[in-house]
Amino acid sequence: MINIFRKAGNYIAVVLFALLAFSCGSTKSLLIEIPIPAEKSLSTDIQSLTIVTQAVDEKFTDLEADSLQTIFYEQRFNYDTVIYDRQMADTTLKVVGELLFESGRYDYVIPENRFLKPFNKSFSGLTMPWDTVKNLAETYETDAVLSLDHLRTRVITDYGNETYFDAFNDGFYSAAQAKMQVIYEALFRVYDPVEEKIVMRETMRDTLIWEDADASARNLFSRFTPVKQALTEAGIAIALELSEKVAVIWRTEQRVYFNNGNDNLKQASQLVNNGNWQAAIALWKETAESSNSKSLKSKALFNIAVGYEMLGNVDEAISWALKSYDTMYRQATYDYLQTLERRKKELKNQ
Repeated sequence: MINIFRKAGNYIAVVLFALLAFSCGSTKSLLIEIPIPAEKSLSTDIQSLTIVTQAVDEKFTDLEADSLQTIFYEQRFNYDTVIYDRQMADTTLKVVGELLFESGRYDYVIPENRFLKPFNKSFSGLTMPWDTVKNLAETYETDAVLSLDHLRTRVITDYGNETYFDAFNDGFYSAAQAKMQVIYEALFRVYDPVEEKIVMRETMRDTLIWEDADASARNLFSRFTPVKQALTEAGIAIALELSEKVAVIWRTEQRVYFNNGNDNLKQASQLVNNGNWQAAIALWKETAESSNSKSLKSKALFNIAVGYEMLGNVDEAISWALKSYDTMYRQATYDYLQTLERRKKELKNQ
């Protein structure tokens, strides 16, 4: 079985209209998603990836959660060991694929046989042979291969009893305390089969920590994160870190526009609900040109500015927001102008 994921529609590079949130009085609020470019974005020639790993070898096992937990309990939860967990590796690959796809930037394929035999068992993390890379890209019809080439996880647990003085109850009490650290190290590479070039090499190292205490060990460990779950969460953390480096991150922001004042503003609000910004802008412009009311005109001009931002034209949005500000002062207009200036700077830096 092959899991194939394809994007629906084109990648939106500036602003993505998300949903209408709520209305209040004469204004209506909406949420938008602002794309933050990747720190190490891949070439636009690479739109699809085959995701595999050559890090999983005979050292990797897939113990059940209870069995793995028992090993630690037998050591009285005072244990320091390296664990090679097959499920953690698989979770990392699957979450990487989902995150890259959800960014709107990449398609991906995860083959059923995604655990490749290491090229050289004596050395971990060696590069993949180019004939293997080309075969994977051709078989699954992708532009490049993303491989988890190295994965190592160390788990350190500590358990003990701590005595403390409770001033409120004027007495000494004992508490069971547990701590778990998952220290991971992962290496990803992206292989370009056409150029025969490694276009990305990313190493991630970090430590996740869980700590808790309770009056009894039974109560403590009834809710303390199991080792197996901690490994899965570490795999997710690795995937999140990689995604943040190579894929767009979306930041949610709120915008408002005026939906009351005359029939055009009410009608335009319905058009906005349907995502028809061009038609809404036309109605707002009609109101701005024909109205003798400074209040109504400034509302229409403000809305036009919002419309142009939604269409990705921040410069035009600033121009119309300034016209609204000059027509009639509103704190909302002043605040929006500052927001637009910040967006302009962000786009310039991108």
